[in-house]
Amino acid sequence: MPGRRLPPLSALRAFEAAARLRSFKRAAQELSVTPTAVSHQIRALEEHIGVRLFERQTRRVALTAAAERLFPVLRDGFDAFAATVEALRAPAQRRALTLSAPLSFTAKWLVPRMASFRQACPDLDLRLHASDDPVDLHAGVADAAIRYGRGPYPGLKAEPLIENRFAPVCSPRLALRQPGDLFAHALLHSEWRHPTADTPTWRLWRERAGLAELAGLDIDAGLRFTDESHAIQAAIAGHGVALLGLALVADDLASGALVQPFGPILDGYPHWFVQAPGPERAELSALRDWLRAQAADAGGPG
Repeated sequence: MPGRRLPPLSALRAFEAAARLRSFKRAAQELSVTPTAVSHQIRALEEHIGVRLFERQTRRVALTAAAERLFPVLRDGFDAFAATVEALRAPAQRRALTLSAPLSFTAKWLVPRMASFRQACPDLDLRLHASDDPVDLHAGVADAAIRYGRGPYPGLKAEPLIENRFAPVCSPRLALRQPGDLFAHALLHSEWRHPTADTPTWRLWRERAGLAELAGLDIDAGLRFTDESHAIQAAIAGHGVALLGLALVADDLASGALVQPFGPILDGYPHWFVQAPGPERAELSALRDWLRAQAADAGGPG
Protein backbone atom coordinates (compact mmCIF):
# COMPACT_ATOMS: atom_id res chain seq x y z
CA MET A 1 0.00 0.00 0.00
CA PRO A 2 1.49 3.39 -0.95
CA GLY A 3 2.18 5.85 1.85
CA ARG A 4 -0.50 8.39 2.70
CA ARG A 5 0.12 11.90 1.32
CA LEU A 6 -1.31 13.97 4.16
CA PRO A 7 -0.74 17.57 5.17
CA PRO A 8 0.95 18.21 8.53
CA LEU A 9 -1.26 17.33 11.49
CA SER A 10 -0.77 20.82 12.98
CA ALA A 11 -2.27 22.37 9.82
CA LEU A 12 -5.24 20.00 9.89
CA ARG A 13 -5.89 20.79 13.59
CA ALA A 14 -5.73 24.53 12.91
CA PHE A 15 -8.20 24.21 10.04
CA GLU A 16 -10.64 22.03 11.99
CA ALA A 17 -10.67 24.40 14.96
CA ALA A 18 -11.06 27.52 12.77
CA ALA A 19 -13.83 25.88 10.70
CA ARG A 20 -15.69 24.71 13.79
CA LEU A 21 -15.40 28.04 15.60
CA ARG A 22 -15.62 30.24 12.47
CA SER A 23 -12.78 32.32 13.89
CA PHE A 24 -8.99 32.29 13.68
CA LYS A 25 -8.77 34.11 17.02
CA ARG A 26 -10.93 31.61 18.92
CA ALA A 27 -9.14 28.72 17.24
CA ALA A 28 -5.84 30.18 18.43
CA GLN A 29 -7.17 30.39 22.00
CA GLU A 30 -8.29 26.75 21.90
CA LEU A 31 -4.93 25.57 20.51
CA SER A 32 -2.88 27.87 22.77
CA VAL A 33 -1.14 29.58 19.84
CA THR A 34 -1.37 33.04 18.27
CA PRO A 35 -3.91 33.97 15.56
CA THR A 36 -0.96 34.59 13.24
CA ALA A 37 0.21 31.00 13.76
CA VAL A 38 -3.26 29.70 12.89
CA SER A 39 -3.31 31.86 9.76
CA HIS A 40 0.10 30.50 8.69
CA GLN A 41 -0.99 26.88 9.26
CA ILE A 42 -4.15 27.32 7.21
CA ARG A 43 -2.25 29.08 4.41
CA ALA A 44 0.21 26.17 4.37
CA LEU A 45 -2.72 23.74 4.16
CA GLU A 46 -4.26 25.67 1.26
CA GLU A 47 -0.95 25.57 -0.58
CA HIS A 48 -0.60 21.84 0.12
CA ILE A 49 -3.98 20.89 -1.37
CA GLY A 50 -4.13 23.70 -3.92
CA VAL A 51 -7.52 25.15 -3.00
CA ARG A 52 -8.76 28.05 -0.98
CA LEU A 53 -10.50 27.11 2.27
CA PHE A 54 -11.68 30.38 3.83
CA GLU A 55 -13.19 33.64 2.71
CA ARG A 56 -11.76 36.29 5.04
CA GLN A 57 -14.55 38.62 6.13
CA THR A 58 -14.79 41.40 8.71
CA ARG A 59 -14.60 39.84 12.22
CA ARG A 60 -15.28 36.32 10.90
CA VAL A 61 -14.34 33.80 8.27
CA ALA A 62 -16.59 31.80 5.94
CA LEU A 63 -15.92 28.30 4.60
CA THR A 64 -15.50 27.76 0.89
CA ALA A 65 -17.17 24.81 -0.85
CA ALA A 66 -13.91 22.84 -0.54
CA ALA A 67 -13.74 23.57 3.19
CA GLU A 68 -17.35 22.45 3.63
CA ARG A 69 -16.31 19.06 2.21
CA LEU A 70 -13.13 18.78 4.28
CA PHE A 71 -14.43 20.02 7.63
CA PRO A 72 -16.89 17.21 8.59
CA VAL A 73 -14.31 14.55 7.69
CA LEU A 74 -11.69 16.11 9.96
CA ARG A 75 -14.20 16.90 12.72
CA ASP A 76 -15.45 13.30 12.87
CA GLY A 77 -11.91 11.98 12.64
CA PHE A 78 -10.63 14.09 15.54
CA ASP A 79 -13.70 13.16 17.60
CA ALA A 80 -12.98 9.48 16.93
CA PHE A 81 -9.32 9.96 17.85
CA ALA A 82 -10.25 11.67 21.12
CA ALA A 83 -12.82 9.02 22.08
CA THR A 84 -10.43 6.14 21.38
CA VAL A 85 -7.53 7.72 23.26
CA GLU A 86 -9.80 8.42 26.25
CA ALA A 87 -11.02 4.82 26.23
CA LEU A 88 -7.42 3.58 26.23
CA ARG A 89 -6.35 5.71 29.16
CA ALA A 90 -5.65 3.73 32.32
CA PRO A 91 -8.62 4.15 34.67
CA ALA A 92 -8.00 6.52 37.54
CA GLN A 93 -6.83 4.74 40.65
CA ARG A 94 -9.73 4.64 43.11
CA ARG A 95 -9.01 5.58 46.69
CA ALA A 96 -9.38 2.75 49.20
CA LEU A 97 -9.28 2.33 52.96
CA THR A 98 -9.39 -0.61 55.37
CA LEU A 99 -11.33 -0.12 58.60
CA SER A 100 -10.94 -2.77 61.29
CA ALA A 101 -13.76 -3.17 63.83
CA PRO A 102 -15.11 -5.77 66.26
CA LEU A 103 -17.32 -8.47 64.78
CA SER A 104 -20.56 -7.33 66.40
CA PHE A 105 -19.93 -3.64 65.67
CA THR A 106 -19.24 -4.45 62.03
CA ALA A 107 -22.38 -6.57 61.65
CA LYS A 108 -24.85 -4.43 63.58
CA TRP A 109 -23.55 -0.86 63.22
CA LEU A 110 -21.32 -0.52 60.18
CA VAL A 111 -22.91 -2.84 57.61
CA PRO A 112 -26.44 -1.34 57.90
CA ARG A 113 -24.91 2.10 57.19
CA MET A 114 -22.97 1.22 54.05
CA ALA A 115 -25.54 2.80 51.73
CA SER A 116 -25.02 6.07 53.57
CA PHE A 117 -21.25 5.71 53.24
CA ARG A 118 -21.42 5.10 49.49
CA GLN A 119 -23.60 8.16 49.10
CA ALA A 120 -21.30 10.34 51.21
CA CYS A 121 -18.02 9.01 49.74
CA PRO A 122 -18.82 7.66 46.24
CA ASP A 123 -15.18 7.67 45.10
CA LEU A 124 -13.85 5.84 48.16
CA ASP A 125 -13.76 2.05 48.44
CA LEU A 126 -14.06 0.79 52.02
CA ARG A 127 -12.85 -2.64 53.14
CA LEU A 128 -14.28 -3.80 56.45
CA HIS A 129 -11.90 -5.99 58.46
CA ALA A 130 -14.07 -7.64 61.11
CA SER A 131 -12.07 -8.99 64.03
CA ASP A 132 -12.13 -8.86 67.81
CA ASP A 133 -8.31 -8.93 67.81
CA PRO A 134 -6.73 -5.46 67.69
CA VAL A 135 -4.76 -4.95 64.48
CA ASP A 136 -1.35 -3.29 64.25
CA LEU A 137 -2.12 0.10 62.72
CA HIS A 138 1.58 1.00 62.61
CA ALA A 139 2.22 -2.01 60.36
CA GLY A 140 -0.47 -0.96 57.89
CA VAL A 141 -2.79 -3.93 58.50
CA ALA A 142 -5.61 -1.37 58.48
CA ASP A 143 -5.81 2.37 57.97
CA ALA A 144 -8.00 2.91 61.03
CA ALA A 145 -9.93 0.91 63.59
CA ILE A 146 -12.92 0.97 65.88
CA ARG A 147 -12.07 -0.24 69.38
CA TYR A 148 -14.20 -0.81 72.44
CA GLY A 149 -12.47 -0.02 75.72
CA ARG A 150 -11.50 2.37 78.42
CA GLY A 151 -8.77 4.08 76.39
CA PRO A 152 -6.63 6.01 75.80
CA TYR A 153 -4.45 4.04 73.39
CA PRO A 154 -0.75 4.94 73.73
CA GLY A 155 0.98 5.62 70.44
CA LEU A 156 -2.29 6.11 68.56
CA LYS A 157 -4.60 9.00 67.78
CA ALA A 158 -7.94 8.18 69.38
CA GLU A 159 -11.27 9.92 69.82
CA PRO A 160 -14.46 8.57 71.42
CA LEU A 161 -17.08 7.78 68.80
CA ILE A 162 -20.04 6.22 70.65
CA GLU A 163 -20.84 6.10 74.34
CA ASN A 164 -22.21 2.68 75.26
CA ARG A 165 -24.93 1.69 77.72
CA PHE A 166 -26.20 -1.83 78.40
CA ALA A 167 -29.66 -3.01 79.42
CA PRO A 168 -31.86 -6.12 79.30
CA VAL A 169 -33.55 -6.51 75.91
CA CYS A 170 -35.75 -9.23 74.47
CA SER A 171 -38.38 -10.02 71.90
CA PRO A 172 -41.75 -8.39 72.63
CA ARG A 173 -43.23 -11.88 72.34
CA LEU A 174 -41.78 -12.71 75.78
CA ALA A 175 -44.02 -10.03 77.32
CA LEU A 176 -41.60 -9.10 80.11
CA ARG A 177 -42.94 -6.40 82.41
CA GLN A 178 -40.75 -6.49 85.55
CA PRO A 179 -37.40 -7.92 86.65
CA GLY A 180 -39.11 -10.84 88.38
CA ASP A 181 -40.17 -12.13 84.96
CA LEU A 182 -36.54 -13.09 84.30
CA PHE A 183 -37.06 -16.30 86.32
CA ALA A 184 -39.31 -17.62 83.53
CA HIS A 185 -36.83 -17.09 80.69
CA ALA A 186 -33.31 -18.05 79.72
CA LEU A 187 -30.55 -15.49 80.13
CA LEU A 188 -28.42 -14.87 77.05
CA HIS A 189 -24.76 -14.15 77.75
CA SER A 190 -22.13 -12.47 75.58
CA GLU A 191 -18.73 -13.77 76.63
CA TRP A 192 -16.22 -10.96 77.09
CA ARG A 193 -12.66 -11.79 76.12
CA HIS A 194 -11.06 -9.69 78.87
CA PRO A 195 -13.70 -9.01 81.53
CA THR A 196 -13.08 -6.54 84.34
CA ALA A 197 -14.96 -5.68 87.52
CA ASP A 198 -17.11 -3.16 85.65
CA THR A 199 -17.77 -5.26 82.53
CA PRO A 200 -21.55 -5.20 81.91
CA THR A 201 -22.53 -8.78 82.79
CA TRP A 202 -25.70 -10.23 84.27
CA ARG A 203 -23.91 -10.57 87.62
CA LEU A 204 -23.10 -6.84 87.68
CA TRP A 205 -26.59 -6.00 86.47
CA ARG A 206 -28.20 -7.98 89.32
CA GLU A 207 -25.90 -6.21 91.79
CA ARG A 208 -26.79 -2.77 90.41
CA ALA A 209 -30.50 -3.63 90.33
CA GLY A 210 -30.39 -4.12 94.10
CA LEU A 211 -33.67 -6.02 94.13
CA ALA A 212 -34.14 -8.65 96.83
CA GLU A 213 -36.46 -10.60 94.56
CA LEU A 214 -33.53 -11.27 92.19
CA ALA A 215 -31.35 -12.86 94.86
CA GLY A 216 -32.34 -16.35 93.73
CA LEU A 217 -31.83 -15.66 90.01
CA ASP A 218 -29.24 -18.05 88.56
CA ILE A 219 -27.26 -15.55 86.53
CA ASP A 220 -24.78 -18.22 85.36
CA ALA A 221 -27.42 -20.32 83.58
CA GLY A 222 -28.60 -19.85 80.01
CA LEU A 223 -27.08 -19.63 76.53
CA ARG A 224 -23.60 -18.23 75.91
CA PHE A 225 -22.22 -16.59 72.79
CA THR A 226 -18.70 -15.56 71.87
CA ASP A 227 -20.07 -13.03 69.37
CA GLU A 228 -22.50 -10.38 70.61
CA SER A 229 -24.26 -10.24 67.24
CA HIS A 230 -25.30 -13.88 67.74
CA ALA A 231 -26.73 -13.04 71.15
CA ILE A 232 -28.69 -10.26 69.47
CA GLN A 233 -30.13 -12.67 66.91
CA ALA A 234 -31.04 -15.13 69.67
CA ALA A 235 -32.87 -12.38 71.54
CA ILE A 236 -34.77 -11.35 68.41
CA ALA A 237 -35.74 -14.98 67.87
CA GLY A 238 -37.24 -15.10 71.39
CA HIS A 239 -34.72 -17.52 72.89
CA GLY A 240 -34.26 -15.45 76.04
CA VAL A 241 -33.26 -12.10 77.50
CA ALA A 242 -29.89 -10.55 76.65
CA LEU A 243 -27.88 -7.80 78.32
CA LEU A 244 -26.85 -5.84 75.24
CA GLY A 245 -25.26 -2.61 74.12
CA LEU A 246 -28.12 -0.29 73.22
CA ALA A 247 -26.12 1.37 70.43
CA LEU A 248 -25.85 -1.92 68.56
CA VAL A 249 -29.55 -2.75 68.86
CA ALA A 250 -30.90 0.77 68.27
CA ASP A 251 -32.36 -0.20 64.89
CA ASP A 252 -33.93 -3.36 66.35
CA LEU A 253 -35.48 -1.36 69.19
CA ALA A 254 -36.77 1.23 66.73
CA SER A 255 -38.34 -1.44 64.52
CA GLY A 256 -39.93 -3.27 67.44
CA ALA A 257 -37.94 -6.46 66.90
CA LEU A 258 -36.58 -5.95 70.41
CA VAL A 259 -37.83 -4.12 73.49
CA GLN A 260 -36.08 -2.87 76.62
CA PRO A 261 -38.61 -3.86 79.30
CA PHE A 262 -36.84 -2.43 82.37
CA GLY A 263 -33.56 -1.25 83.87
CA PRO A 264 -31.23 -0.62 85.39
CA ILE A 265 -28.98 0.57 82.55
CA LEU A 266 -25.25 -0.04 82.95
CA ASP A 267 -22.58 2.27 81.58
CA GLY A 268 -20.01 0.67 79.34
CA TYR A 269 -16.83 1.90 77.67
CA PRO A 270 -16.90 3.96 74.47
CA HIS A 271 -16.25 2.76 70.97
CA TRP A 272 -13.19 4.73 69.80
CA PHE A 273 -11.98 5.72 66.36
CA VAL A 274 -8.23 5.11 66.35
CA GLN A 275 -5.49 5.64 63.78
CA ALA A 276 -1.73 5.80 63.61
CA PRO A 277 -0.20 9.23 64.30
CA GLY A 278 1.15 11.36 61.48
CA PRO A 279 -0.21 13.31 58.50
CA GLU A 280 -3.78 12.33 57.72
CA ARG A 281 -4.81 11.35 54.19
CA ALA A 282 -7.86 13.07 52.74
CA GLU A 283 -9.76 9.79 52.44
CA LEU A 284 -9.13 8.99 56.11
CA SER A 285 -10.51 12.40 57.06
CA ALA A 286 -13.59 11.68 54.94
CA LEU A 287 -14.13 8.34 56.70
CA ARG A 288 -13.71 9.89 60.15
CA ASP A 289 -16.13 12.72 59.31
CA TRP A 290 -18.71 10.23 58.07
CA LEU A 291 -18.37 8.13 61.24
CA ARG A 292 -18.75 11.25 63.37
CA ALA A 293 -21.95 12.20 61.54
CA GLN A 294 -23.38 8.70 61.90
CA ALA A 295 -22.50 8.60 65.61
CA ALA A 296 -24.13 12.00 66.14
CA ASP A 297 -27.30 10.79 64.42
CA ALA A 298 -27.26 7.72 66.66
CA GLY A 299 -26.87 9.80 69.79
CA GLY A 300 -23.12 9.34 70.27
CA PRO A 301 -20.65 12.10 71.12
CA GLY A 302 -20.05 12.56 67.37
